[in-house]
Amino acid sequence: MKTRTRARLVSSAWSIALSLSVIAAVQAADHSEAPGTRADQPADLADVYVWHDNATNKLVGVITFAGLEPPSKSRGTFDENVLYSFNIDNDGDFISDIDVLVRFALDDKGKWWMHVVNLPGTSAPITAPVNRPFTTNNGCRLFAGLRDDPFFFDLEGFRATLQTGTLSFDGNRDSVAGLNATAIVMEMDLGVALDGGTVINVWATTARK
Repeated sequence: MKTRTRARLVSSAWSIALSLSVIAAVQAADHSEAPGTRADQPADLADVYVWHDNATNKLVGVITFAGLEPPSKSRGTFDENVLYSFNIDNDGDFISDIDVLVRFALDDKGKWWMHVVNLPGTSAPITAPVNRPFTTNNGCRLFAGLRDDPFFFDLEGFRATLQTGTLSFDGNRDSVAGLNATAIVMEMDLGVALDGGTVINVWATTARK
């Protein structure tokens, strides 16, 4: 099973414009609403977020998965058999030029680690503990763990709209508020990611062994 979600990043001087869209692959990204996706939550992508950090001039990419977890859950959802790929197209042909690959591994003491390969701005694979921020020797940063799901959705308004045909969304009613997702956060070198370009397309996929 593979899931994919895509974001587009446009760089002009020091400004960044963002637009988000979803592309269906074998299975589209979601928030575990469908029974089929709940059967494999570690491989079920929720969203991809990307932005330019002006303070550090870094590109920040976030992949969320295994969504709709209750506040009572204390740690993220990790699986050694799932590969997460953060794909960057920097020449506008919608073919990936940089693939940042992330896997998780459990050591013999029961501790989870993340392994990251090909992060722009780094020269070697990275092994970092989960659940706490990690800074590389090159000044890039990584994090993996449970976080409040940043996605906003008014489920009650959506259902009312379907039933009545009248738009009934309420911007103050968030059905995802307080629910968690596992997040992979990567702060990388923007210049290396752009590779001389001004526009990048970003998407994420998961693949299971």
